Amino acid sequence: MKSSNDLVHGVCVPCEQGGEPMNSSQIDKFSPQVPEWAVVDQENIAKLMRKFKFKNFAESISFADKVGELAEKNGHHPRLIVDWGKVTVLWWTHAVKGLHRNDFIMAAKTDALS
Repeated sequence: MKSSNDLVHGVCVPCEQGGEPMNSSQIDKFSPQVPEWAVVDQENIAKLMRKFKFKNFAESISFADKVGELAEKNGHHPRLIVDWGKVTVLWWTHAVKGLHRNDFIMAAKTDALS
C-alpha cells in the first residue's frame, strides 16, 4: 500500500466534466492513506471531510488561508467552513460529482499543513 507521503507529492490532473467518480473499492484503496478523513455523503455526492481544531479564531483563519493558497497552487478547491477554533475541510471533484484521486492528494497535502 502506498503511504500518504506518496499522495503528498502527487499532482492533481484536470478532470473532464461528466467523468466517472471513484467507486467504493477505489475509495477503500485510498482511504487508509488519509486516515483522519471521513468519506461523507452530501446531496448524493461522496466527499472527504476532516475537522481541524485550533486554539482560537485567528489560528482557524490562518489555517484556512494556507488551505486556500494550497488550493490555488493545485487548481483544486475545497469547501472551507471556518468557526472559532475549528476549520472543516471538504474535498470532492465537482466535474465528476464525487471523489477522484485528486481529492485524496489534496487531503494528504492539507494534512501536511497542520
